[in-house]
Amino acid sequence: MFAQGVKIGDKAANFTLKNVDGKMVSLSDYKDAKGVILTFTCNTCPYAVAYQDRLIAIDKKYKEMGFPVVAVNPNDPEVKEGDSFEDMQQRAKEKEFSFPYLFDDGQKVYPQYGATRTPHLFLLENVKGEFVVRYIGAIDDNYADANAVKEHYLEDALTEVMAGKNVTTAETKAIGCTIKTK
Repeated sequence: MFAQGVKIGDKAANFTLKNVDGKMVSLSDYKDAKGVILTFTCNTCPYAVAYQDRLIAIDKKYKEMGFPVVAVNPNDPEVKEGDSFEDMQQRAKEKEFSFPYLFDDGQKVYPQYGATRTPHLFLLENVKGEFVVRYIGAIDDNYADANAVKEHYLEDALTEVMAGKNVTTAETKAIGCTIKTK
């Protein structure tokens, strides 16, 4: 049985996964960042695909403020065609991802966080060298149309964290495809 995952205020588990460039990336590699925007996403879910351009824009905006995006593909490629490591490399190249796109080989990381969908976001704040969960859920309230978004959940949470405040809306429902497992 999988772990229940993290809750707001919990310390985030470190992990080391293979990036599309072949290098290993760990959460602990970001010890000098103010935090990390961790997203569980994939190549094949229409919701995840719809959010890719927004994730690139969020990374470009917030990386400079100390909150880079780190993307993890949790799907089992034997269950979901199109989510293999090679497919991830191709997608990252096509979209010119400005962030690491990591493969959760063996599906060991996503259960530690409690991710259930793609995309599923976890805003982590670096507090004295440990990553603490500040927000869990969706990027915003409209996956289909970026121009029709009324609630910017992730960006609102980032604004509050950067101001040293508690996140008003710390959890929202992740909208997307279920993570594919055997």
